[in-house]
Amino acid sequence: MSFDVAATRAQFPILSREVYGRPLVYLDNAASAQKPRAVIDAMSTAMECSYANVHRGLHTLANETTEAYEAARASVSRFINAPSPDTVVFTKGGTEAINIVAAGLDVKAGDEIVLSVMEHHANIVPWHFLRERKGAVLRWLDVDDDGNLDLSALDALISPRTRIVALTHMSNVLGVKTPAAQIVEVAHARGVPVLLDGCQAVVHDRVDVRALDADFYAFTGHKLYGPTGIGVLYGKREQLASLPPFEGGGEMIDIVEQERITYNEPPHRFEAGTPPILEAIGLGAAIAWLESQDRKAIASHEARLCEAMMSALRELDGVTLYGQSPDKAAIVAFNVDGAHPHDVAQILDRQGVAVRAGHHCAQPLMRRLGVTATARASFACYNTLEEVSVFMEALHKSRKLLG
Repeated sequence: MSFDVAATRAQFPILSREVYGRPLVYLDNAASAQKPRAVIDAMSTAMECSYANVHRGLHTLANETTEAYEAARASVSRFINAPSPDTVVFTKGGTEAINIVAAGLDVKAGDEIVLSVMEHHANIVPWHFLRERKGAVLRWLDVDDDGNLDLSALDALISPRTRIVALTHMSNVLGVKTPAAQIVEVAHARGVPVLLDGCQAVVHDRVDVRALDADFYAFTGHKLYGPTGIGVLYGKREQLASLPPFEGGGEMIDIVEQERITYNEPPHRFEAGTPPILEAIGLGAAIAWLESQDRKAIASHEARLCEAMMSALRELDGVTLYGQSPDKAAIVAFNVDGAHPHDVAQILDRQGVAVRAGHHCAQPLMRRLGVTATARASFACYNTLEEVSVFMEALHKSRKLLG
């Protein structure tokens, strides 16, 4: 199977639109990717032809929708090579997935959580809740200027009070791929479970949760060419069974009496109320679409785009690049001397180029890099080398306008 970027682009309706009279160049994929026709059609068909609530109905529409919903769970399970679908919990997103784990841990005052300074806020704030509410201690793994983790420092941070190591699998700012399998090995050697934030990694790399041996793995659908409002928490069966429910309501219970309740088994224990049915179906369609592509060819294509942009930016005086680790993903963070990233992004937008600007929900990393914000261009399978050229032309114009 070969990768045809023109044929791929044709499957994304939004890429045919213009912005300020110019063809859209969408380079904000690390924030949220665009949706292929297959996902749009799957969700539309579910609404038009076969929608009902899931699991408890006995009529035809309920059965059809339940089958589609659970088929999506099975698709996720295969996609990440989980041991079974019942280790896959559907959530509202990667953020909720991490919160489920944080809220369920039995943490006492003085217990420790190990994080890194380049985590997304979604993998920082839930642990701060435990610091504020239960007296947990947050211990921080530093990174070098390119975002590389020091595993010897990780081993030194783990103590008898460590309750969990929670680290990103890939930085949303720098594109750095962390040595996840080694992280797990180091932590497990000390008897400590590991949660990996895979919101970026699952898009750009094949993820095998059994090979990683992570206890928990969290990711979201909207970066994976799927809809918003849907995410995944994978957990080893015994780890999920050890967590209490995150929310109370229908579906997550077994027996409800006036004097007592008993809880459902995972994954349904963590899916209180009506779940994101259409969104799960959309995620299943996104995974099916992505699996129909040559992912190795896509990864090579994205790597070429990233290197082309970084090489061009290195040639410019007054431009600083952040995160130049080898084998990084197609995410490029940069700043232009004398210009705020917001101004750069707004001027690029006027020329049809969409990039992100700000702290990217990674303020500790911004402080580590010595900045308050950066601009960020991030690639997906449908981006092209021509778009890199358009970006560079637009950046040259923005530098002139900004003086």
